[in-house]
Order: sequence, then structure tokens, then C-alpha cells
Amino acid sequence: MLDVNGRRYALPKQPTVVVCVDGCEPDYLAQAVAGGHMPWMKRTLAKGTALIAECVVPSFTNPNNLSIVTGAPPSVHGICGNYLYDAETGTEVMMNDPKWLRAPTILAALAEAGKRCAVITAKDKLRKLLGKGMRGICFSSEKADAVNLAENGIADVMGLVKRPLPDVYSAELSEFVFAAGVALMRRGQADVMYLSTTDYIQHKHAPGTPGANAFYTMMDNYLGALDEMGCVIALTADHGMNAKTKMDGSPDVIYLQDRLDGWLGAGKARTILPITDPYVVHHGALGSFATVYLAEEDLSQAMACIASLHGIERVLSREEAARAYELPAERIGDLVVVSERSTVLGTSAARHDLTALEVPLRSHGGVSEQRVPLILNRAINDMDEFRRWRNFDAFELALNRAQ
Repeated sequence: MLDVNGRRYALPKQPTVVVCVDGCEPDYLAQAVAGGHMPWMKRTLAKGTALIAECVVPSFTNPNNLSIVTGAPPSVHGICGNYLYDAETGTEVMMNDPKWLRAPTILAALAEAGKRCAVITAKDKLRKLLGKGMRGICFSSEKADAVNLAENGIADVMGLVKRPLPDVYSAELSEFVFAAGVALMRRGQADVMYLSTTDYIQHKHAPGTPGANAFYTMMDNYLGALDEMGCVIALTADHGMNAKTKMDGSPDVIYLQDRLDGWLGAGKARTILPITDPYVVHHGALGSFATVYLAEEDLSQAMACIASLHGIERVLSREEAARAYELPAERIGDLVVVSERSTVLGTSAARHDLTALEVPLRSHGGVSEQRVPLILNRAINDMDEFRRWRNFDAFELALNRAQ
């Protein structure tokens, strides 16, 4: 058994694949299965194990992927967003550098124990974080044409997959992840594999629509192939996805920085949007979670003013948010703001370019996107029906109960 971040994990007896489907609101699966688009998933839901779990808040990509591979919440691993304000340097930075990760991963421990591990992500922003400390294969489909043996543990991924390099804003970016995973498993190059997709489709297509169903049909085919090879498969998501619009279809946005400047005066507060990453075309850097840095004497006024706005679900102090959402207190703002299901938070209207939105805005970040699937292709009979299941229980179920 391995001890990682206070939890114990057995070494796998069968090839094991943990899949994080970015933005997979459970209704995507329900609609696709009901419409006959996912025959493998339909069989798995009937004969395997199907749970509804919760992701961590903020319901963004980086915090949840790192929770899944560490088996722990952000208060343990330290990744509390895609983006944060570094108070030490006074700068806003991406949390892509492995220096921000302060807990070991299950994958690194498995590799240390002699298991062959592979990590394949859609976007390169996650690669170094997920692969920190892990000896094995680690690459992104975004940069698949630039892999090398020294840095990625593998060479010529393009030759392995035999697919063109996908555009970062495409369904093909995620399909490349699955195709590479199947190819590696067929070659017998991994005992444990972690596959992480992108939510480009989920940002653009609601559950049950042709675009969504086509994506989940593709995914179903690859999962079926892994199943046929005898893999234990655990599938979960980093967060859900919801429409964030007014009744006329326009984005329902609260520009928090503009509001704070009006209430307190310009320069008195700084709004940080942890959803921010290099890929903002499909969401405009608008999500349902924000943090605010400001002087202590302005806290009470700011909290009261923000809470009075239509579309705000919760306004918490730093300490309250750290307790409620299991966050590292020193890496979040003086205030944490969570908006309601149909509303997103921005900084200033002038800083968000929404001209690239081709369809009504869909996004995530709040508690309204916490519900995610947690599915295994093995029946597990000793399940605690009263347990609060989390997406970061995926490795525990896959390694300890499904082998």
C-alpha cells in the first residue's frame, strides 16, 4: 500500500485508467445515453458503479485536476485556481508552474513504486503540474508535435497516434488525448494512465445537442476500446457547466471591479478571476467565482454592497471561504464571491472581449457546477450510501475497490 496525503492506495493488479472529462455536467451523459449515443456508457451504468460526486470549489480546471491526482482538496495541494494574485511580488500570475503544487501526487508515488505511469492532457497548461515528481510519460495533445524523450518520456507521439496536430479550440484536442491513451495501452506502455480533456465543446454545446452528442459518442468509442483491453476505468469531471445568460441570450455578467471602484473609489480594491487562463475565447474569462483584495477598513462595506447585488450567491471572508471550500487561506483574497447559477463575474467591462462568443455563454466556477459523475466500469458492492463522494475519490475507488 502507498500512503499519499493521508490516504492509502493499493498497487494496481490490472491496467488502470482515470479519466477527467472537462466540464462534464452529468446531464451530458444522461442525454447522450438516453439518445442512444453512448452504448458502452449505458452498459457501464447498468453493470458498473455510477455515482454523483462533488468537485472542489472553485469549480475550475486546475484545482480539480490536482485534487484528483493528489486525492486531496486545495487546502492540501495549494492549487486554488488557474490564476492568482501573488501578494509577495504584487503580480497576477498563472498557477501553471509546479512550484505552486505543495503535495505529492498519487501518480508520482505509483511511479516510485515501480508502476509505469502516463499522463496525457489536452492543454499544455496542466502538463507540468500533473507530472510533477513522476517518472514516466507526460505530454499534452496541444504540444504533441514537440514531445521528446528527455522531457516527456516518449518520442514521436504524432507517429504513435497517426492523427494531425489538433487546434486548441476544437473537439479534436480531446480526441487526441483518448487516441493517444488507447495507442499507449495497446502497446502495453502504461500500468496506470491519467487522461484529461478540454471543455471546449461543453462551453459551446448544451447537453443533448448534436455537437455534444457527437463528442460523447467519440469518447464512448475510445472508452469501450480501453475496456476491451481489460482496463479498470474510473471516469469523473473537474466541474460541471451551465448557461450564464439573461433571458435574451446575452451574458449575465456582474463586473465586480467596476462596482467596487464605484463604491470605494478607484484603486481601493483588486478583483481576481481564477478562471483566467491562456484560452479565453470560449468563456471570455468569465466564471462564477472571484476573489477580492482590499483594505480591512473597507471589508464590511464591500461585503454588504456585493451581497446586495442580484445574482450573488455568497460573499465570504478569507477565513470563512477557506473553511467552507477547503482552500489555502494565504492564496485567496480578503473576500471570496460566488455568483448564482446563471450569473458570471467579471472585472471591468472594458477588460472582457466577448466578441468571440459565437453562442450564448456557458461557464462554471461556482457551487452550481459542483455536481459531477464518478463512474467505474466495475461493480463495487460495499459502497457507503451516506458518504459524500468527491471527484478526488477516483483513484481510491479505481485502485482500492475496483481491481
